[in-house]
Order: sequence, then structure tokens, then C-alpha cells
Amino acid sequence: MTIAMTRNDDLTILDIEASPLSPLDLPPEEEMPLPDPDEMLALLNSDVILERMQAARAFCELEDERAIPRLIELLQDECPLVRVSVAYALGRNKSEKAIAPLIEQLNQDWNGYVRKGIVWALGTCRAAIGLKPLISALKYDITAVRLWAASALGQLGDIEAIEPLVEALTQDAVSAVRGNCAWSLGKLIVQKRSEFDAQDEIYHDAVDALIYALDDDDLSVQTDARNALRKLGDPRGLKVLDRIEMDQGYCEF
Repeated sequence: MTIAMTRNDDLTILDIEASPLSPLDLPPEEEMPLPDPDEMLALLNSDVILERMQAARAFCELEDERAIPRLIELLQDECPLVRVSVAYALGRNKSEKAIAPLIEQLNQDWNGYVRKGIVWALGTCRAAIGLKPLISALKYDITAVRLWAASALGQLGDIEAIEPLVEALTQDAVSAVRGNCAWSLGKLIVQKRSEFDAQDEIYHDAVDALIYALDDDDLSVQTDARNALRKLGDPRGLKVLDRIEMDQGYCEF
């Protein structure tokens, strides 16, 4: 197995052979009985890497607060396969005690798969102190991490995420990241509508960015922006959508 030892690692460099690292990347499988939690708790302390990894992955499905202290310790395991499984397990087994260790590991882990898992966990946990690390990940990390950071910021539900999401929607070179930014903007503005009115600059900037994204080179980004504008129900955005649909022949007479 070849592993790149820099923060700028390309995720394609990590050859995981037949077993993907991320539980989010696993294909659908037939439903299997859940692992025994007591057995998995014991394996978290195993000296064998594969057994620690197996146990950590088990807690991506199991919820058991007894596992949380050991999972936090394993965030610094020598093996990235263990660390990434632990990150997803902590996203499943949410605990305030895990937030600071997750952020600390995000700031220092050289492996992109691990950082991707941590970003997902922070979004799932919806901890306020995750805002700045997620914004930093959206701005500066590799593609796969930026992708999940964009979604995580939408889940976090903090109005301060709107500005960096607007910036990434208009400037990120990767269409999948831009699409996730559009989705998160729609979610955030609807959720936080009561915290600002239609005259606020931040609101106008977000709507402008979504309207701009309707002309994106990627059709999926256009779709995400269109869906976000529909959710918002902003008159200016709806007017643009109606004009586009009329130009494309979708208007009903």
C-alpha cells in the first residue's frame, strides 16, 4: 500500500485495494446482523491493527457511549485506516468530548481520507466550535475534503458559514464542491431566515451567487442552484428562474 506523506496528498495515491476507507463510499449490501458491542469494545484495545480497524468500523453502525473514550484515543492511532474509521465512528457516536480532539486531528493529520472523515463527523455533530476548522478546510484542503466541508457547513447551521460558501460557489475549480456549496446555501438561508431580512448584504450576496451559478458550466451545479433558489422563494431569484424556463421552452401556456 502506497501512502503520500503530505497534506496535499491526492486521494488516488492511497491504494486501498478491495476495501474503501470511507463508510460513505461503501456500496449497498444485504442487511447483516449488527456486531456484538461487547466484542467490538474489546477489539478496540487489540494490538492487531486489522482488529482495531474492524472494531472502529463496527461503531460506525453501533451507538454505544462506552466506546467514545477509546475512540477518541484512537484518533491518534499509527494506522490511517484505523483513524479514518474512528472519525466516522465518532460522527455516529456523538459526544461533546470528541469535538476538540477531532478538530486537533483535522489540523495535523497528513492523510486526506482521515481529514475527510473528520470533516464529515464535525458536520454531523453540529458543534459550533467546528465552524472555523470547516471554513478553513473548505478554503485550503484537497478536493474530497472541500467537498464534505461544504456539506458540513450546511449541516452546522451557522450564519457565518454563508460568506465562505458564497466565495467557494463562485471560485472553487471543482464542480462537485460548487454544487455542495449551492445546496448548503439554500439550506442555511432557509434555516436562518429569521436572523436577517431581505435587505441584508449577506442575503443579497448569497442570492447573487446562486443566480450566477445558474450559468455554471456544470449542469449539476445549475440544478443545485436552481433547487436552492426555489427553496428560498426569493422574488428576484424566482424571476430569473421563470425567465430561464421560458427561454428553454418550459413555460406552460
